Amino acid sequence: MRVSQYFKLGRDQSTLDFINVPINGDVPVFIDPDALRALGSEWGNACVSLLQTYFECVIKAIRADDHGRAKALLSQLNERNEFHLGYSKGKSRGHALGPISAEKIWKRLVKSKAATTGLMKDLEDTVLFVDGVGPDMLSDSICNIIRGPLIAYTNQVCRYYGIPMTNDVDSGPVWNARDERWERSYVSLPQTKHGTLILVPKVIARIKPSYDANEYYRHFVMPAMQQYHKDLNSSLVRTVRTGKEKGKKYVTKKDLYEKYGADKLTSANLTAEHPSAIDNYRKHKKGNHTRPLDNIAFAKLENIAPPDYNKLLQDVRAVLPGNAGATHYEDAIEKLLSALLYPSLASPLKQHEIHEGRKRIDVTYSNVAQAGFFDWIGRRYPVANVFVECKNYGKDVGNPEVDQLAGRFSPSRGQFGLLVVRSVANRALLDKRCKDTSGDSRGFIICLDDNDLQDLIKQRESIINGYNDNLLWRRFQKLIS
Repeated sequence: MRVSQYFKLGRDQSTLDFINVPINGDVPVFIDPDALRALGSEWGNACVSLLQTYFECVIKAIRADDHGRAKALLSQLNERNEFHLGYSKGKSRGHALGPISAEKIWKRLVKSKAATTGLMKDLEDTVLFVDGVGPDMLSDSICNIIRGPLIAYTNQVCRYYGIPMTNDVDSGPVWNARDERWERSYVSLPQTKHGTLILVPKVIARIKPSYDANEYYRHFVMPAMQQYHKDLNSSLVRTVRTGKEKGKKYVTKKDLYEKYGADKLTSANLTAEHPSAIDNYRKHKKGNHTRPLDNIAFAKLENIAPPDYNKLLQDVRAVLPGNAGATHYEDAIEKLLSALLYPSLASPLKQHEIHEGRKRIDVTYSNVAQAGFFDWIGRRYPVANVFVECKNYGKDVGNPEVDQLAGRFSPSRGQFGLLVVRSVANRALLDKRCKDTSGDSRGFIICLDDNDLQDLIKQRESIINGYNDNLLWRRFQKLIS
């Protein structure tokens, strides 16, 4: 049974912002530091900062021979099952570091030149250099280190989706980066008959972690060693005897594997001697962020049918125009757009207050796009957030509605919004009103009616994978042409 079923939310994974985990099992996905960095949001940056400060404290303690502190810091990454992520079969158990594992990891860190020489800078480096640390353990450790932000996120989505919470629940160890120590407190969290839940944003879930020990050793350490032996003209150097490359010197990876082996300690020691390998690997990863899982990937994980966007649109069209259906219309639009525009847009907020509550925005999304239209526009204009105003009118919208949405924009919040309406009788006039707004440097507004939403469903693939031929792209070009 998934969270949505247990709490009777009337939603599936495609319309939920968090990972819809089983209440007594795990989903085989992982949280990777690269996914947090790729967000580029305030929340994501706060999480990255926690990971950095925590690991710096561990490494600093090891270098100072303060091994008691190092082991104490590691031991708080204890095995808990609130997150329900990983490879556990049956009941969720967690794979972070308990006291015994912490002792083993500490010993391996102390033994590793990558840790003691300063080459190991980030938590994910442990996957490359420390035996026993794999994606499952890394993911659970990350969840524990960012437990504070995840608890805050859980509180937010529980209020948003109407999930009941229990007060005075033990928070578990929360990393305090300012004081460099673990803390505990009592918080509000959802609970089931199987225990406490801490929910995780689905946009940071990955099937495969960014850092891979075999990839690093084979494609970055080995080439560095090949060049090293060629420069030395060592006994491993061979010479091409025939053909166009006759006389060319080379070193085989097979010979290097036989000489050095291929375990993580060897990788750490060779990296300490040839740091260009890790420098090149980090540069490579920085320019190649892992992508979020889309709705189809999540459906495969749950072994269910992909999201039915047309059914979500039917729910929109089933709402009768007029004030009486305004709330139902807003809810139906949020469900449709949350599924349709994911993973470009995430973290929806309804009736988001700004200007000390004097103004409200129907739906606000965070722009976390790594590809497609929203990535393109986010690189060129202030579009940290995308604002949606829903008008369940039985008539055309006019200047007041356009001006209302434009009044929600700011350089810091974002200057792009969607005005979603039931129908448009005079599209040319409405387009002129939106273009007047952009021409006056008051932001960019695209108006979508029921028929446009149908077109967006048809163009679902191009919205995610490109921007040259879809409705949003064409409408935006009219605003800036």
